[in-house]
Amino acid sequence: MKSIAGLITIYAILLINVRQASGQDLYEQAYKLEQVMEMIDRYYVDNVNREELVNNAISDMIIELETDSALTSKNEIDRLNEFLNGYDNSVKLQQALFWISSNITDTLNKEKLVGNTIANLLYNLDPHSSYLTREEVEKMNEPLQGNFEGIGISFNILNDTIYIISPIESGPSARVGILAGDRIIKVDGENVAGIGITNDKVFELLRGEKGTRVNVAVLRRGMNSLIEFEIIRDKIPIYSIDASYKVNDNTGYIKINRFSLTTMDEFTEALKLFRNDGIQNLIIDLTGNGGGYLDVAINLADEFLEENKLILYTEGVHNLRKEYVATRNGGFENGRLVILIDEGSASASEILSGAIQDWDKGIIVGRRSYGKGLVQRPLKLIDQSMIRLTVARYYTPTGRLIQKPYNADRESYERDLQTRFFNGEFTHPDSIHFPDSLKYFTLQNTRVVYGGGGIMPDLFVAIDTSYYSGYYRQIIRKGLLNQFVLEYVDENRNSLLNKYPEFSKFKREFKIDDKLFERFTGFTTALGIKPDEKELLTSSAQISLLIKAYIARDLWTGSEFYEITNEEEPDFKMALKILSNWNDYDAMLVNGN
Repeated sequence: MKSIAGLITIYAILLINVRQASGQDLYEQAYKLEQVMEMIDRYYVDNVNREELVNNAISDMIIELETDSALTSKNEIDRLNEFLNGYDNSVKLQQALFWISSNITDTLNKEKLVGNTIANLLYNLDPHSSYLTREEVEKMNEPLQGNFEGIGISFNILNDTIYIISPIESGPSARVGILAGDRIIKVDGENVAGIGITNDKVFELLRGEKGTRVNVAVLRRGMNSLIEFEIIRDKIPIYSIDASYKVNDNTGYIKINRFSLTTMDEFTEALKLFRNDGIQNLIIDLTGNGGGYLDVAINLADEFLEENKLILYTEGVHNLRKEYVATRNGGFENGRLVILIDEGSASASEILSGAIQDWDKGIIVGRRSYGKGLVQRPLKLIDQSMIRLTVARYYTPTGRLIQKPYNADRESYERDLQTRFFNGEFTHPDSIHFPDSLKYFTLQNTRVVYGGGGIMPDLFVAIDTSYYSGYYRQIIRKGLLNQFVLEYVDENRNSLLNKYPEFSKFKREFKIDDKLFERFTGFTTALGIKPDEKELLTSSAQISLLIKAYIARDLWTGSEFYEITNEEEPDFKMALKILSNWNDYDAMLVNGN
């Protein structure tokens, strides 16, 4: 084994050899491997066995080459292993790449090989460390940064045509007169209708740098010829709040789909409108919210907690304990708060709900959250790809670890939600058993809460599967409800808006009559999905509710969609019940009943 003192010399020789052997590209990929190993040594949440990690990575590299038929004989593999025997783990990965590049010509894609090697290496560390290519980095940043550059439309592909659901308010398309229901037929003079266009192709054609121009020709219902528009692209917001509306005289509802750079601005604006309306109760819906930026979750928790209250702390082997505390007067410190969570609520959602629960500042309703409590640090590599490396763990103010265990086999971890479902956890609260070692006490009322992975709600609400049928699953999986409603609204938009100029009138008076429902089942039957009587008995009420909700969304916004569907959501109805009997529920929790 070569000595540690000689590692710098070895690596220098390696880089010289690499540059001479295959040029800059190979040097870049070898350096990328070194970057990753150095980052793991410097930042990773736990101490790692570098020898084991490197040897596993090389094994994965060999498997990758065997899969691509680049390494075809045991002799070649033996030669590679013999070559690597004399090298220290600090440079073994790079030397493996050097040997492979020198001995395997053909069409070896070094960037792909190194990318897959890094991905496998991180996979062996923990479930949430990951590798992203340059292209994936760009796509990842967009929804969290809160904007992209384009023409500002919400669209769907309907009958092989780009159908505009709605132009984004005050966006470039809305400013030039594009309307909901318009169909884009041409882009910059080229036909885009009836050619099998995909969503990715639409993005490619219509997105672009701010200030650039694109010409579109649209077909509008009732018009005999195409209407042409020149649109100047601009920054387009991606909203993180799906819905915000006044439920009753003193209750507001906000659904947050992710914690992005724009979330606080959106939340502050919604809260301002609620305060102006005298709202004293708030329901925050985090169901299905997989997380986002840590500092956004902290700032949001700050809206509910008094100054100097601990929100969370993070800690890892290479990262000393770091505490995050409330810093100012929040916008909703004295109101009544209910937070909705489920098995899809993760990371930042768990930080917010955990802090609220630990300080007894609100009541958590729903089902146990996902259990993702590992802090990932984004680290750029030489070619602008990135690793997201776990550097610490999240802990709630009481010291509960949010992360669920992952040291068993990875397959069990990845199937955890499925296992929880089949074990009855989504339908029966008594299917979850916590040992006393996971018992904690809240910081105000000293009531019992539990650690061990995820946030266990104060009040359990079972998942509602009463309307599930084979027919329902098929139409949801194939997106047929949305497709049907797009066509229906396209045909009836003007008459619907004339009859229901205000959403409140639509919500109160619009019904899915037998004629409309039969039209829907006829639509699905024509596509090969025909319900039987039992399936209709089981699912018709839910299907009717969703048809009405989708019509409301296409005529107005996402808030109206949730205003309709929430009326039949068990967790939402539980939240209203709690807020109407707050003192009783609060006392029940304090007394442990």
